[in-house]
Amino acid sequence: MKKLTINGQVHDVDVPDDMPLLWVLRDVLGLTGTKYGCGIAQCGACTIHLGGVAVRSCQTTMDMVEDIPITTIEGVGDTPIGAKVQSAWLEKEVVQCGYCQSGQIMSATALLTDNPRPTDTDIDDALAGNICRCGTYVRIREAIHSVTV
Repeated sequence: MKKLTINGQVHDVDVPDDMPLLWVLRDVLGLTGTKYGCGIAQCGACTIHLGGVAVRSCQTTMDMVEDIPITTIEGVGDTPIGAKVQSAWLEKEVVQCGYCQSGQIMSATALLTDNPRPTDTDIDDALAGNICRCGTYVRIREAIHSVTV
């Protein structure tokens, strides 16, 4: 049995050590806001915060996460910066199809937590691993620039 703290709540899960965190979140705990995209940590749809750091949950196994707080898209809006990022996403109408946006928001929140005034290059570097097939990158950048931390 493993004890996970996700979005401030403690969960006991009985899963194998090599099970990807993505499947625990989605299939075991029903937190489906974190999306499956590629399964090889290349698209960013599965991005979550592990101890405040943006990571790909599809390649993060259970033996790597015990005792480290986890934040998902369901909980990031409870943080001051996460709430501002989500509001900016709505204000700037970033979302088109929306599939990648939970990962984009998680990466943007991690960036703004570490760097409250990012340049375009900082944004491009921090979100380089988050792919948007709809091409909303200009609106993503505008939304991030509009957040005042």
